[in-house]
Amino acid sequence: MDGTSSTSAAWSSKDGLVALEWEQVIVDAADPVALGRWWATALEWVVVNDDPEEFEIRPAPDRLPGLLFARVPEPKSLKNRLHLDFRPDDRDAAVARLLDLGAIRADVGQGEQTWVVLRDPEGNEFCVLSSRQRAAAVAEVDEPDA
Repeated sequence: MDGTSSTSAAWSSKDGLVALEWEQVIVDAADPVALGRWWATALEWVVVNDDPEEFEIRPAPDRLPGLLFARVPEPKSLKNRLHLDFRPDDRDAAVARLLDLGAIRADVGQGEQTWVVLRDPEGNEFCVLSSRQRAAAVAEVDEPDA
């Protein structure tokens, strides 16, 4: 590993070069297979491990990081302390597609924003951001040239 990937880091230690690579994000799930398949469809990712206890998807079989859905006995009870943000080319089209797949809108106290908060079928919050072009246009309006 050369440390140049955005999902890896390397540094020197007394024993030589130490490397860390971001392997995956773990998502607790009541039904790892169902939730993992939902996210695989939503993200158009591939299944790399279909174990019913630890179901993993990735952007491609050899690309990291992945999402690993692990079975837990307790239901989700509070707002997630960590969530995923996605930036599509067209926020509204992406939100409509995700809603059609079974996501639901969520109010976590965000008010009116340029992003939309949704929940997956097990209630995990995630955000769909505005496109980079729209975000840049909004920033230009907010900060006009002097």
